[in-house]
Amino acid sequence: MAMARDRVVVIGAGLGGLSSALRLAHAGLDVTVLERASHPGGKMRTLPSVAGPVDAGPTVLTLRPVFEALFADVGERLCDHVTLTAEPTLARHWWQDGSTLDLFSDAEASAAAIRAFAGPRAETEFRAFCARAARLYAAFDGPMMRNPAPTLARLTATVLRQPALIAAMAPHATLAASLARQFTDPRLRQIFGRYATYVGGSPYACPAVLGLIWHSEAQGVWRVQGGMHRLATAVAGLCAAKGATIRYGCHVARIEVQFGRTVAVILSDGARIPASHVVFNGDPAALAQGLLGQPARQALPATATAPRSLSACVWSFAATPAGPDLLHHNVFFGASAKSEFDDLAANRMPTDPTLYVCAQDRGDGPPSVVERFEIIQNAPPLSNPQPEAEPCNERTFRRLEQFGLTFSPGLMHLTTPDMFNQLFPGSAGSLYGRSPQGMMAAFQRPTARTKLPGLYLAGGGVHPGAGIPMATLSGQHAAAAILKDLALISPSRRMAMRGGMSTGSATMAAKPSASSAS
Repeated sequence: MAMARDRVVVIGAGLGGLSSALRLAHAGLDVTVLERASHPGGKMRTLPSVAGPVDAGPTVLTLRPVFEALFADVGERLCDHVTLTAEPTLARHWWQDGSTLDLFSDAEASAAAIRAFAGPRAETEFRAFCARAARLYAAFDGPMMRNPAPTLARLTATVLRQPALIAAMAPHATLAASLARQFTDPRLRQIFGRYATYVGGSPYACPAVLGLIWHSEAQGVWRVQGGMHRLATAVAGLCAAKGATIRYGCHVARIEVQFGRTVAVILSDGARIPASHVVFNGDPAALAQGLLGQPARQALPATATAPRSLSACVWSFAATPAGPDLLHHNVFFGASAKSEFDDLAANRMPTDPTLYVCAQDRGDGPPSVVERFEIIQNAPPLSNPQPEAEPCNERTFRRLEQFGLTFSPGLMHLTTPDMFNQLFPGSAGSLYGRSPQGMMAAFQRPTARTKLPGLYLAGGGVHPGAGIPMATLSGQHAAAAILKDLALISPSRRMAMRGGMSTGSATMAAKPSASSAS
């Protein structure tokens, strides 16, 4: 017999919030998702252009098994809701001396390309780097990324069982220092140092263990047909099909707390939505700043939200390009990696930036005359003065002109750190939550549970970290925590599950996986 359902409010329809909402709705709970924007996706957003919606957020999809598990957990198939196309070439890399390098999802193809690019020694170094990254990933996947609440003790136990990991981790080295020992060619150090920026950090401040990010990308990159936002739209649609209510254009004023636990969410218009459990899918810093009320301000320790990660200046537009042969993913390197990250550390816009260019329509057949582009330049979080459109325009497009790449654009849209802060309140423009710098950063990032009973977290600012797959896993952790807490509160009650299930599926639990992470 179906029992009375518990009420869950999810604040934010990013992929972390949607992941938790989907699993909880499938488990039979009464779920309402409140999103201040007019569409789902959070940072996975688009902007209009003459060629159609152009991505203005994440562009790289890795760790496909995470998304397959999300759909499978609710009795669906990923392939029935979105079309993913594997990218055989991970990215094309460009330097000002005219050299270029493609890296591939096929390890042997990458090794051969590096040999042709920088010689047999570089190939040997690359193969050793790949083996090291794979060992680190295999060791960290279970006790860290898949664990809803990782501890230093558990990680230490893992390392003690495999002492060879200590050398691979290089525990007292930064990623940049570790790469300097592993690669002779400075261009290869630049490539693999960029992976620190995938989680909002500098290779000169982040731990060497972040080299494992390469292993996740090397296992495959996928393109979402129609743009990355289609994935969020598909998950939101499935949430609704499973019984969740999604309300757009809703601004949450505060989380109501009575007798030491959450009881409701109050909207800016005064409407009150009762909730036994609340999942906050925003930047955790918003809680710490009291943007959702004073009681919620005590839900996290101060170390959970500071220091802040990097931000970005992001151009989104449609244009006719001229110049070098672009792929879907392209990186145009500055002359000096150290110079760029020195500027960022000093809270300045880089004068010698590296630029990422996503040619969104490449890979879908012959390019049309007008194509959609997203260009990303790393930036510090909120600084004074803030980046302005004209200097950003000159710095970005003059740099690309040095590589022979020009555009004949129409309307171009620039999103700055200040604009990101307005879109995602409390973030200070940081796109990845807390900074990953320092050996203990992974343990200081907040987890799904907070100190306030009834309040849970999901999203890229939450463990296991930034990136679409990690945000999705955070939603899984939040849903699992709520279902576990409900079972502890009412051990004799069996929740009604759609599909005839009386417990969460086995894949809801944290477990090691052979798949990659991003």
